[in-house]
Order: sequence, then C-alpha cells, then structure tokens
Amino acid sequence: MQLVAGLHACVNSLKVVIVIGSSASAVDICRDIAGVAKEVHIASRSVANETYKKQPGYHNLRLQCMVESAHEDGTVVFRNGKVVPADIIMHCTRRTQHKYHYPFLDTKGIVTVDDNRVGPLYKKIFPPALAPWLSFIGIPRKIVTFPLFELQSKWVAGILSGRITLPRQEEMMDDIAAFYSSLEASGIPKRDTHLMGDSQNRIRRPETYRDEWEDHELVLKAHEDFVKYTSKQKR
Repeated sequence: MQLVAGLHACVNSLKVVIVIGSSASAVDICRDIAGVAKEVHIASRSVANETYKKQPGYHNLRLQCMVESAHEDGTVVFRNGKVVPADIIMHCTRRTQHKYHYPFLDTKGIVTVDDNRVGPLYKKIFPPALAPWLSFIGIPRKIVTFPLFELQSKWVAGILSGRITLPRQEEMMDDIAAFYSSLEASGIPKRDTHLMGDSQNRIRRPETYRDEWEDHELVLKAHEDFVKYTSKQKR
C-alpha cells in the first residue's frame, strides 16, 4: 500500500509510465496507476517482439515487448520499433519483487536467508529444529496464492492440534537435503528455491485429495451463508 501511495504521489494525468516486468505484482501496479497516469506501458520479456496490445478495460494501458534502448531525453525505444517519451521508468521484475528478510526473528542462526533461500524448511514451512512451534506460511512464490496458503494453514493447524504428526527431525532434514539436491541437479539456482511456477501444475493429485480434510461443516455453513446473501439480494 505504501508503494502504491508513493506512486500516486508522483504520477498524474500528464505522466507517461513504463513498467519493466509483467508478473502479477507488476500488472497489479500498472492497473492501479493507469487510473491516474496519462499512459502506462508494460514492458515484458514473455511476449513476441512485435507485441503492442491495448489492455481490456483500460484506454491508456498497453502491453509491449521488452525495451531496446533508453535515451537521455527520456525517449524509450521498444523492440517492436515503438518510441515512447517516458516520464517514469519503474523496474518490477521477479528478482526485485521477492526479497525474504526477517530482522524481527531471532532463531540463533537456526533459520537463515542465504541468497534468498529461507531454510532449512521442511516442505517450505517448518524449520525441523524448531518445529512445530515455528512455521512459515506463504514462502512459495509464483503460485496459486490463497488456495495454497489455506492448505498450508490447515496442515499447520492439524499439527499443532495433535491430529497430524511430523516426521522426526532427522527425517525432515534428510527430506530437505534431498530437495536441495534435486534443485541443483535440475540447474535451479539457490535464489529460486521457493519459486514454484509451472511446477505446481505438474503435481498429480488424486481425485480424493480433499477427503482427508474435516471441513464438511464449514462448507455447509458457507453454503447456507451464500443462500442467505443471495436471497436478500433478490428482495
């Protein structure tokens, strides 16, 4: 919120803004400042070089290919040949979006952040030496955010309540070591340890994956609340 407020303070209807990066955070920022800027251009490496697309729902927001060059007079040349006189150029790439930093958390060196890898964490949640009393929700990035956080929270709650038991500390450390080895073998750098991306779509889950969750009453209550809400809307 502070970032967006700061952008609003320096962006107005006369400003042309170029945002370099097209991941979720960059797109969210572009949509927000498009409401106050003259023009907003998203520069993306993930599209073809001829790309120049007006974005649905906005008259002043365009998706473009990556920047070819920037000049002292403020003009920016894109790989598609388009030239834009920019007032503000903002970098919002993947490496600038996610920096793990926990200055408030003193674990006596048990949990560290090394080249943006938070660890050691069993299943990206529990530090074995401090489990189950310390857990991290929301460490993975480039994910289906809220469903994953809900599943993580339910797992942690189940462990804290005693319904679910964690493996022994040594077993969790072995699992972490095997995970790190698999990343290294795949050529994935340490800084991308928590980047799931397309990998979450390759995980095969049985059709009965929800059967282990005892949330039938919550689902029923949510349905009842929905029926009440829609009934009021129809009146």
